Formats: sequence, C-alpha cells, structure tokens
Amino acid sequence: MRHVWLEAPLPRDRHAAASGAEGLLGSFDCRVWQRGPYGGVGEFVRGLVLDQGHSPLVARHQVELLCAVRDLGPAMPWAAEAVAALDAADVRIRFHPARRTRHLAYGIGEFVAAWAAERRAPAAVVFDRVDEADATTVELVDVLLRRLDPSRLRLYVGGASLPVALAATVAEYAHPLAAAVPPGPAAGEATDMAAEDAAEVHGPAWHDERADELAATGEWSWQLGAIPYHRERGTRPAGDGVDALRTALALALHSGFYEHAVRLAGRGLPLVDPAGDTRNWWAFTTMLATALTALDRPAEALALYDHARQVTDEPRIRLSAAYSTAMLHARHLPEPARDLAAARTWLERALALAGQLDDPRERTVTTVFHRQGLALLDSRAGDHTAALRTVEDGIATLSETLAPGERPQDRARLLHNRAQLRLALGDPDRALADLDTVIAQDPQNAEYYVDRAALHRATGRPDAAIADYGTAIRLGPHLPEAYYNRAETHTDLGRPQAALADLDRALRIAPDHLDALVNRAGLYLEGGEPDLAERDAHAGLDLSPGQPHLLCVLGLVESERGRLAEAEALLTRAVEGAPDLPTAWANRAAVRFERDDVPGAVADLDRAIALDPDPVALFNRGLAHRRLGDPAAAAEDFTRALAADPGPDPELRAELLRERASCTPPPPVAPR
Repeated sequence: MRHVWLEAPLPRDRHAAASGAEGLLGSFDCRVWQRGPYGGVGEFVRGLVLDQGHSPLVARHQVELLCAVRDLGPAMPWAAEAVAALDAADVRIRFHPARRTRHLAYGIGEFVAAWAAERRAPAAVVFDRVDEADATTVELVDVLLRRLDPSRLRLYVGGASLPVALAATVAEYAHPLAAAVPPGPAAGEATDMAAEDAAEVHGPAWHDERADELAATGEWSWQLGAIPYHRERGTRPAGDGVDALRTALALALHSGFYEHAVRLAGRGLPLVDPAGDTRNWWAFTTMLATALTALDRPAEALALYDHARQVTDEPRIRLSAAYSTAMLHARHLPEPARDLAAARTWLERALALAGQLDDPRERTVTTVFHRQGLALLDSRAGDHTAALRTVEDGIATLSETLAPGERPQDRARLLHNRAQLRLALGDPDRALADLDTVIAQDPQNAEYYVDRAALHRATGRPDAAIADYGTAIRLGPHLPEAYYNRAETHTDLGRPQAALADLDRALRIAPDHLDALVNRAGLYLEGGEPDLAERDAHAGLDLSPGQPHLLCVLGLVESERGRLAEAEALLTRAVEGAPDLPTAWANRAAVRFERDDVPGAVADLDRAIALDPDPVALFNRGLAHRRLGDPAAAAEDFTRALAADPGPDPELRAELLRERASCTPPPPVAPR
C-alpha cells in the first residue's frame, strides 16, 4: 500500500476521488491564504492534539506543535511556560535559522506517526490544494509522506499541479489516482470555489465583513492568511490592508516562516509610499531584508538597504541600514563578496548616527549593541582581547543604564559573547560561569545549551553535556547538530547503540548532514555491519566526492571482504586527498601489512605516528618492525606506546607488555 497523489484540476473532483478512503478523517485546505504557514496540515494536527489532551505524546512534542500551530496555546494550559516563551515581548531580538522549519516538520512527523501507530483502525486524510500552500506545509507533507505507514494513516495529497518540492517524494511514496472529471468546460466550477474565490463577486465590503468574522475568533493562524488576504481586498487596502499585512509579516518573521514573510512583504510594499508613509514602508523593507538574509539571499537584502539610503534621509532608518549593511558584509554575503573592512566602515557610520539620537538612554543602549559588531570584527581578526574588552564595557554600561531584570535576553546575548571570547582566550571555567548565567536569564534558547554542552564535553563532564544536549533538542526543537554532538558524546562513553540512535535522528532531519554520515558509517563498520557502512559511505561521497574518512570506510569494507588491492586503491585516494589525516595512513598500513608489503606498512605508520603518536599505531609499527627482524625497534615502539598520553587501554597495555617482553632477550646468566 502507498499514499495517493490526487490528479484532477478541480477540488470537487479530487474530493470525490478520495471519498471512499477507509477511515477518512476529513479533507483539509492547505492554501497559504487560508491559515498561512502549516495551513491545512496544521488544522489536522490541531484536531489530533485536542483529541489527545494532556497526553505524554503531546507533552513530548509540545514545543514543535506550538511553534507550528500557535492556535494550540489555549488548548495546552499545561504548556504555559512554552507559550510564554513564544509570546515574550522581547522575542524580537532572536531570529530562527531558516532550516528550523525542517526540524519542526520532523518532530510533528514523529508525533503523527506515533498517534497513527496507537490507533486500532486504519485511517486516511486528504490534504488538498498543496500547489497553493506555503513552503512549510509542503515541507511537512513531504515528511509525512516519508514517515507515515500508509496501512495505518494513508495520505491523499491533491492539487491542480504537483509542487516541484514534492515531486521526488510523491514518485517514491505515492501512486497517482486520476479522478473522473464530469463533462463540460466549467462543470462543478461554481460549487468548487471556496469563499475566498467566490468573494470577488461580493465586493470590498464583503471582504471587510469576512475579515471581521475571522478576527473575532481570536485564532492566530487567520492573522497569517485569510485576514490580510481580505483586508487587502477590502474597502481600505492602504489602511487596514497595510496594518494586517504588517502584523502578519512580523508574526511570520519572528516565527521563522521566511518564505511567507517574503510573500507578505511583496504584498505590502506596493501599498505604501516611502515619502508619505515612511514608518510602514521601512517596516516592510527591513523585515523583507531580514527574511531574505535568513533565506541565504543577502545580495537582495543589501540592495534593499542601498535603495533605502537613496530614498530617505531619516536618521533612524539610515542608522539601521548602516548597521544591517555592516552585518551583511561581516556574516552573510558569500566569501568572495564579504568585506570586513567595509563592515567596519559601515559600523563606524552606524555608531556615529547612534551618537546623535536625542534620548540619552536610547543612545547609550543602541551604542552598546552596535559596538558588539566591532567586537565581532576584532574576534574575526584574531584580537580576542580587544573584543573581550568591548563586550565587558557593554555589559558594565547596560548594568548602569538598565533597571534590574530589564531586557534579560539582551543582557544574556552579551554574556554569551563574553563566554565565547573567554573560551577562545583559554578560560573555560569563567566561560562556563557566564553560560550558567546566560541560561538563567534566557532559559528557552536552545543555542545556549548547545554551547554549554560542548564546553562540558571538552572539560570532561560528559553526563552534563548529554543533559544539555537533551534540553537543546527539546527546546530547539530537534536540532540535528545537538543529536550529532550527543552521539559523539555517547561514542566517547562507549555507547555505540545510543550514538547510532542519535545519528539516525540527525539524518532523518538533515539527510545531507555529512559528518553524521561519516560517523554512522564508522560505527556500522565497527559494529560488524559493512553493508550499512558502505551505504552511508556512498551517500556521503555523493555529497562530497573524495571525502577522506568515507574513502577509509570503503577501503576497510573492501579489506574485510578480502579485496585488498581495491582497499589499498581507495586508501591511497584518501591519503592523497588528506595527507594530514593519520587514520588514513594507519588504515593503508594495515592493508599493506596484510598484502605482505611490510616496508610499505612501516612507511605509512611513520607518517601516521608523526601526525599523531597513537598507541595503536605504535603497537602496529612494533609488530611490523619485528616482522622485518628488528626486535630493538619493535621494543622501542612498544615502550613508546606504553608511555603515550593518553595511554593505551588495559587490554592493549597487557598485550604491549607481552610483546615487549618477547622482544627483549633474557639477561645473561652470571658465571659461577
């Protein structure tokens, strides 16, 4: 059994084709101008949550559910802390990475799959008009098609055309179901049109009434879709329409729904005049630039700031544009176009303009945060001491200027900067103290837990690191990097199965996570599953041809299969591509030793040990020296291996002692 792609030009005909589905739960309209991002699928998920109530399953996935379907807030009173974090007034300083929607989709997919698995009877659901859906909806439908067992919950996905982003998934996980279309060029057309389509015959006043009805529901999702749609077409598009589009744009931007933010800004900008309505024009412009930057389109954002300087002399706008231009040059433009000197010039202009602000308090606070850009540039140039001085000056100034407890996230951001600089300067204890304070001030920011976990891991606190990675995964939610790093920590602790589970999760969220593929291939190889190791190695090499660690994996797989010539060829490619990688030399040495090329093995081990005097490599070179008839050199390698830091594990230590003893001639017997 497979999922279904519904082929028909009209919604009525697609619905008719799906009407006989076993256990049909309903049909959901996915158009973006209905309920915005996650439209349609979000309504379905909302129904599941309302049906479940405060179940362990809902609680386990509450962060991603709330982030995607904010209308759930009133239905989840037990999640008050998470709701408050999403609604915090100062959330404006934090913008999510664009890839976050993929993380949300993974978590929601896990939730729906678990719900479906618990059902006693199979079910089906229709997601229609996906060709008119937001990118978030398409992304989530893609995940559900891949994740759900159609024998438990079968998806019927429909539209007038198949979105390009869904084409490959539909081809793999669904089969087409052609609907019977009644004869006649316009058969069923009038009844198929939803209210938004039919509205064109009612006129602007009808749009006003419809927007009022939707606003009265208080439901968050209407603000992102149907309300701005109707306000723009109502009696006051340049008034109510602009206000609704701006509200929706701010909500989309702060939620990380950047494709929709670009769409909304594109509707709002033509309705405002930079000369007559500077406030709204700049709001649409700067929020559009932020969305474009998040979508990795910084050149378009830069053009918007250049245009802003051409059309207005308003000091605050020029201040904001100067600072944003500096950050584009410092962080976001592609490497050939990035210009740190230009970034510093624009920062100096921004600071000069900040110094002209009338309000002394605003002038001080704005200057503090703009100077953090200078600290970034100093750090990038390697002058961490100067950067730290700037950050500490800012922390002290904020303490003098702000009331206790005021703007905690702003303060946390500066402390986070100081922690990173202290770590760069070799002061991990004080960096950790700063991160503890940062998390106390801003406990809902997953990034801070990831950073503290890395510091715990580096300073020998693996259990604390695992706990912080778990919190980051819950709050993030489902950050693939947190899963990946937690997997590495499990590996360090000798827990390969836990590590594999985390790597599986990371790769389900981000199939192109190269490092996760590398590590999972290695764990599969060590766990005696060469076929799986080979699969991951080839997948990684498709992403990064010549990746040396993966060539090593393939070489070792071929070696285990007795194909030593092929193994050596692969490992030769690895050492040629990464001559500073000691494991590549050590692995080729092992293959050469098996092929009785003992001098070649010694030469490779010489290179490996020069790069990293690892006890295992020293042990292997000692064996090779003994094979060549040089017990003195062998004994020397065994002795070095025993004295290595970190030393060999107990099992290897015992073997080294035995091998060294066999190389040492017995002491002469004294004459009597």
